[in-house]
Formats: sequence, C-alpha cells, structure tokens
Amino acid sequence: MWSDESHFQLHHADGRVRIWRKQHESMCPTCMSTTLQAGGGSVMVWGMFSWHDFGPLICVQQRLNSTTYLSIAADPVHPIMLRAYPNGDGFFQQGNAPCHSACIVQELFQEHEGDFTLLRWPPQSPNINPIEHLWDKVKRAIRQLVPQPSILTKLDSAIHQAWCQIPRITFQHLLESMPRRIAAVRKAKGGPTKHWWGGHNNLATHV
Repeated sequence: MWSDESHFQLHHADGRVRIWRKQHESMCPTCMSTTLQAGGGSVMVWGMFSWHDFGPLICVQQRLNSTTYLSIAADPVHPIMLRAYPNGDGFFQQGNAPCHSACIVQELFQEHEGDFTLLRWPPQSPNINPIEHLWDKVKRAIRQLVPQPSILTKLDSAIHQAWCQIPRITFQHLLESMPRRIAAVRKAKGGPTKHWWGGHNNLATHV
C-alpha cells in the first residue's frame, strides 16, 4: 500500500491570467477574472492505494500533525491492511514527514507489527512514490473542468470524483514500472533519471 497527502489549490495562478480576445473585447465580462486573496484557499487530502484497489481519500481539515495522522494510521490504514493482507504479508509505505515519524505514530505501528510491515523509506527520499503520479492525474482532471470549482466544497467533491475515476489498469501499470524506475535510480547513483512523477524529476538518494 502506497500513501501520501497532497494539496489542491482552489485557483491556479502565477500572477498573470492569459486569455484570447479580440481588440474590442478588453472590457467584456467574459474576458475578465476576479481576484481572490491567497488564491481562494486549498484542500489537503490523504490517500492510499495498492495493486488491488484504491483506499479512501481523507480530507484533512487542518494541518496534518502527528495527532491527525495517528487517527489516519489507526483508521483507515490498519483495518484496510488487515482486509487486504489477512496473512500479515502486506507492506505499508509512508513518507518521512515529521508527523509520520512521530513517536505516537511509531508506537501504533509497533503494536500492530504482526499485522503488516512498515516499508523502510529513505530520508530525503526522491519522488519515486507512485501515488505522486495519481495526484498529478487528479490535478490535470480538475484543471480541465468547465467551469472550474469556485468554492472549497466543490473542489473537494471534484477531487474525490477524479480519484474514483482513475482506471485500475492505470495504477497497475504504474506499479509494474517500479522495478525499472528503481533500477534507473540506482544506476544514476542518486542523480536525476528520465522517470517523472507529477512533473518533478527524481533526485534520488539512499535507495
């Protein structure tokens, strides 16, 4: 099971808005855009997936700290791992954010050590987590929506819908590519590779 969290901005902007218009349309309402302070806000979601299926998307209402992540690790991570790998032979991957390595979280995983194995993940790891590619697909799907979500509740709904519509064959092909990607990282000795997750090149260390 691979896991990660991601931010989704309500409005994507780099400070400029580009449109195609005719000369006399400069003041046309359809050629103008309102501005929102701080980009209108964002939604943070946490998700997990494996070869077999997606896990649920969890909307993180506030900052993802150790207490919040502890509740996620307890439910849904633990029950989903038990259902997916009843023989205790499953591996669960998480990143190296402070909330992941907090003592209270590690203690929980130690209590359930026989239920599944916590995958060792290198510090300062590259973006070789395949879920990064899925986040990118969700963001691309949202950018193609017309009209764009105008409030956070609609954005959250769009995220969940786009996540559920990713075909199973997509993430299975993604996982099939992992041996090649890891081999490329090793060959590059921690340098960049031709493989990309979500538009960011892999800068790999300690793999």
